[in-house]
Amino acid sequence: MLKQQLQKDLNESLKSGNQLKRLVLGMVMTAIKNKELGKRQQLSKTVSDTGELEKQSQLTDEEIIEVVAGEVKKRKESVEQFKAGGREELAQKEKSEMDILLAYLPEQMGESEICAEIQKTISETGATSAKDVGKVIGAVMAKLKGRADGGMVSKIVKKLLICKT
Repeated sequence: MLKQQLQKDLNESLKSGNQLKRLVLGMVMTAIKNKELGKRQQLSKTVSDTGELEKQSQLTDEEIIEVVAGEVKKRKESVEQFKAGGREELAQKEKSEMDILLAYLPEQMGESEICAEIQKTISETGATSAKDVGKVIGAVMAKLKGRADGGMVSKIVKKLLICKT
C-alpha cells in the first residue's frame, strides 16, 4: 500500500514539475527496488516457483518504512555534516529532502512517550546496568519501529541505565 502511494506521488511530481520531490521519491523507489532484489536473491535459494518468488520478494509496508527511515537518517547525518562544514545551502537542501520523506513515516513519538516506553521495557527485561543497554535498545526499537529516532532512544536508554548504576 505504501509503495503504491510513493509511486503515485512520484508520478504526480513528474506531472507537476516538482523536481525536488521527483528526485527524492525516485531515490526512495530505487532503494525499495534494491531491497526487493536482495530479498528475491535470498528467497531464490529456497523458492523455485517464479510467481511465488515475485510475490514473496515484495516488501511489506513495515519494510518500506524501514527503507524510508534509513533515507531520513542519511539526510539527517548529511545536514549535520554540512552545517559543521559551513555549507548551509547544502544542509537546507538535505533538510528539504528529509521533510518530504518524513511525510511517509508514521507520526514520530515525543521524548516523554519514548522515555515511558523505555522505562517499561527496562522493567520487562530486568535490565539493571550499562551492559544491558544493547538489549534494551533492541527491544525498544522493535516495539517502536519507525515511530522513534534511534539516536534519541539510545541516548535515553544510556541515561537511564548508566545513571541508575
